[in-house]
Amino acid sequence: MTIQNDTVGGYGTHVHRLLDEAFAGIEMTQDRQDLKEEMRANLVARVAELEATGVGPQAAARQAIEELGDVRDILDGTGREPDGAAPDWTARRVRPDPVFLVRAVLLSALAAAGLVVLVLAATLLDVPLGGQVAAVVAVTLAAGAVTADALRQETTGNHPMPTGRALGYGLGTVLALAGLGAGWLYLSQRDLPWLVGGALTVVASVALFTYLGATQTNRHKEWVVRMQASHAQAGDRFTKDPAAAARFGLYVVTTWLLVLAAFVLLTLTVGWAWSWLAVVAGFVAMALMIARMLFSPRP
Repeated sequence: MTIQNDTVGGYGTHVHRLLDEAFAGIEMTQDRQDLKEEMRANLVARVAELEATGVGPQAAARQAIEELGDVRDILDGTGREPDGAAPDWTARRVRPDPVFLVRAVLLSALAAAGLVVLVLAATLLDVPLGGQVAAVVAVTLAAGAVTADALRQETTGNHPMPTGRALGYGLGTVLALAGLGAGWLYLSQRDLPWLVGGALTVVASVALFTYLGATQTNRHKEWVVRMQASHAQAGDRFTKDPAAAARFGLYVVTTWLLVLAAFVLLTLTVGWAWSWLAVVAGFVAMALMIARMLFSPRP
């Protein structure tokens, strides 16, 4: 792809102009225009990364465009059909699923109705306990179903998530919201079992999300993988390995939830004089985790 050496108004060549030049001469359809806008967002993010490392704006824009490669290869695809012909990317464009949209709207309406009942119970109406529990169940199940259903949908950049894993994320959402709902019922009823059950449910949700996140496999489509591979030429460990960065975030959340639980336990048992040890242990664990993930040899 040829890049012209332009400057505009004294400023460096802008990535938007370079992207327009890359698409010059290509017959544009709505699908290709959508893809161009996705590329634009990725390029802007890449330019920001390069500028953060000290690269000038003009050089950063040029490097991002060069890493992208020839957009015609992306539009036409890189694989081959059984007859050897190059596939047209637009033929594989993901179309919105009307049935999914209808399901999402109906489930969202159910969740909204449950939230309205809970808000009315907390402000204006004396809603029976059974009605409050039913509202919590409606919110949690609807949110979990929408989560799992959404992850099962193919997107432009990602293949659909396997059904079992999507259901796992849906279950994690159900557990998290059920725990929060149990905490809300405890505040309204002052019944200790609600608090205990809610805490255990939230911990189970955190454990499930941690497992799912740490074992997540790549679902990116080929053109996205190619762009990520070009980005991996620079940057630190987390920049080169987004999955490692995601795992680190999950580990951080899990570590500090355990620290919080240990802090409360020590405070209630041996007193404030010892509870700070849980925080110290958390910082030590964080330091060791960062050192291991950033500097340990890769397999």
